[in-house]
Amino acid sequence: MGKRPAKEVIVGDLTQLLDRSSVVMVVDYRGLSVAEITALRRKLRPIGGSCVVTKNTLMGVAIRESRWDTLTPLLKGPSAFLFGDGDLKGLIKAYEDFQKEFKKTEFRGAVTEGLQLDLEGLKTIADLPPKEVLIGQFAGALKVLPTRLAVGINAVPTKVAVGINEIPASLARVLAALKAQKEEQNAA
Repeated sequence: MGKRPAKEVIVGDLTQLLDRSSVVMVVDYRGLSVAEITALRRKLRPIGGSCVVTKNTLMGVAIRESRWDTLTPLLKGPSAFLFGDGDLKGLIKAYEDFQKEFKKTEFRGAVTEGLQLDLEGLKTIADLPPKEVLIGQFAGALKVLPTRLAVGINAVPTKVAVGINEIPASLARVLAALKAQKEEQNAA
C-alpha cells in the first residue's frame, strides 16, 4: 500500500508541471547516463525548462482528459519529458546543443497548444513572432484597410470627373483634326 501514495504524488507533480508549461517535448533517452541527463537538466534550467524521466503510465494518468492528451501516442519506450513555459526557441536550442554533444537521444515529438508536432514543426512555430506582435500587426492591417478603402472610394469620382472633363477636350481635338484634314483635301 506504500507505493500508491508515492505514485499519486508523482502524478500530482507531473500535473503541476503540465499546468505551468506551454510546450512538452518527448525524447527517447535510451543510452544516456545519469550524468548526461543531469547535463541536459543544467542546459534547460537557465531558460526555465526542466527535464523529467518518469514512467509512461504515470505521465498517461497525468495527461488524461487534459489539454495534453495529444501526448498519448508519444508515450512508448524510455521517455524523458522536457517542459518549457515560454522560451520555445531556447528550449529547442538547449535540446539541439545537448544532442550535438551526446548524440544519444531521439526526438519523438512535442505538443504545444494541443498540437502534436515533429521537431521541424516546432521550429517553425518558434520562428513566429510573439503573439502580441502578431496581434499588433493584424490590428495595424485592420486600421489601414478602412483608410485605403476610403481613398479608393474617393478616387473613383475624381477619375470619373477627369474622364468627363476629358470628353469635350478630346472631341475638340478630333474636330480640329477633321477640319485640318478637310482643309488639306480642299487645298490639294
